[in-house]
Amino acid sequence: MRTRNKRVNRAWLHDHLTDPYVRRAQQEGYRSRAAYKLEEIDRTFGLFRPGQVVVDLGASPGAWSQYLRRRFAPAGAAAGKLDGTLIALDLLDFEPIEGVSFLQGDFREDDVVGKLEALLAGRPVDVVVSDMAPNLSGIPASDAARMADLVEMAVDFSLRHLRPPQGALVCKAFHGSGYSQLVELFKRSFRVVKPVKPKASRDRSAETFLVGIGPRQS
Repeated sequence: MRTRNKRVNRAWLHDHLTDPYVRRAQQEGYRSRAAYKLEEIDRTFGLFRPGQVVVDLGASPGAWSQYLRRRFAPAGAAAGKLDGTLIALDLLDFEPIEGVSFLQGDFREDDVVGKLEALLAGRPVDVVVSDMAPNLSGIPASDAARMADLVEMAVDFSLRHLRPPQGALVCKAFHGSGYSQLVELFKRSFRVVKPVKPKASRDRSAETFLVGIGPRQS
């Protein structure tokens, strides 16, 4: 078992070091290659514009927030003036990003969601982005259920806070058990629903992203 694990670790390290998105992220100052997943989604759907209010769930280490702050800054600046409101939340620590408000806590806890809502101060949200994922146990049914819970909470938060009629949610999901039910949840919740697998997402990864635009009013 140890030999197999060593082989897996070596293969992962080789893929990581030779990954063009990893090299590009290092060159462009992003904390991870994940920035390019959101960039591709943005280019496909045109979700982000200066002046918006955006909530970044599962934000650590911060590549999505970095992309968004550059998107909202004149000439794509990584620091300085920012036209928009960015609020990031994660259970893990988060190295500060200029202009991004960060809340550390567990999104599954009501008091943490209450603090997030206090930061919004009644402002409607233009886009919610969620890269949240559970710590995987290796037990497919358990992992799928925990992932579904996070997606459902992101959808619930979005329906309560997104600006109608064009507010949007971008949410990580995993192909496999329970995926079709999450797609159905999105279809019940949004007028336009599109699954997308960005090129920056590794081929062998089960992750995909569900994009919901236009929250349905209950």
